[in-house]
Amino acid sequence: MDERILLAREQGHPSLSEHDSKAFLSARGFPVTRGIVAAEPAEAVSAARALGFPLAVKASFPGLSHKTEVHALRLGVRSEDELLAAFDAVRTATRPDAPVLVEQMARGSRELAMGLFRDPHFGPCVMLGLGGVFAEALGDTAFRAAPVDRAEVADMVEELSGKKILKGVRGMKPVDPEALFTCIDVLCRVGLEEPDVAEVDANPVLADDEGNLVAADALVVLA
Repeated sequence: MDERILLAREQGHPSLSEHDSKAFLSARGFPVTRGIVAAEPAEAVSAARALGFPLAVKASFPGLSHKTEVHALRLGVRSEDELLAAFDAVRTATRPDAPVLVEQMARGSRELAMGLFRDPHFGPCVMLGLGGVFAEALGDTAFRAAPVDRAEVADMVEELSGKKILKGVRGMKPVDPEALFTCIDVLCRVGLEEPDVAEVDANPVLADDEGNLVAADALVVLA
């Protein structure tokens, strides 16, 4: 069993923290933003100096989801003064001792959502759709039972109403098909090989103008 999952199980947590969720996915080949967890303001400053501005600052602990709704997220932090203010703000919004994730600002002009869930009839299934804070409201998604091949991932793209966004508009290059397959394939492998994982939610996964992908947020929910 993955050590992050084992520790979360021992501590009775329903999910991994965002930082551990990303580390779990990154170890399997899913591209994620680089971040450092800080327990104290001085550690946050050291992290910022290592990562470089601008930064995202988030509360990060098991069981925390929908950070935007509870005001536990600050984006575009550009100085140490802003960093310290953001550090205090996300702790005030959650809890005084919350670990704080100091993270590179992901660059991307398009937002995707990807996920894994377990269907009682079909077993592990993967999802691809348009992402961001309105992902659930838009409902522009495609689903497949794991495993999937490259042709099936291409078919998932074709099923999306917003497929033109992925194929490139206004001078943007199409989302790299191989990068897209890699992300979906990681989710499939998690579903097939990690029975302790019930769900994975990667949203948003940002695509830059060159078509490269990186997950700006992710959550691994335990079975």
